[in-house]
Amino acid sequence: MARICEITGKRMMTGNNVSHSHTKRRRRFYPNVHKKKFYLKEEDKNLVLTVSKEGLRQIDKYGLYQSVKNAREKGFLDR
Repeated sequence: MARICEITGKRMMTGNNVSHSHTKRRRRFYPNVHKKKFYLKEEDKNLVLTVSKEGLRQIDKYGLYQSVKNAREKGFLDR
């Protein structure tokens, strides 16, 4: 499973682990994504989306249909 949110487009970022002695080594920051099933009433079908916490908040705020529509326009969701 690719760790990419299908609503917001969030994906892995890279950065440094910094120790007490201030030596740096590379690390990855993964988004908090989960698979979740939604029912899209306007299209009368179920969607299984990989959604981050921020994506869930966006769905709560704008509604599922509007969030999916915006994600398709931006190219995050191809279904």
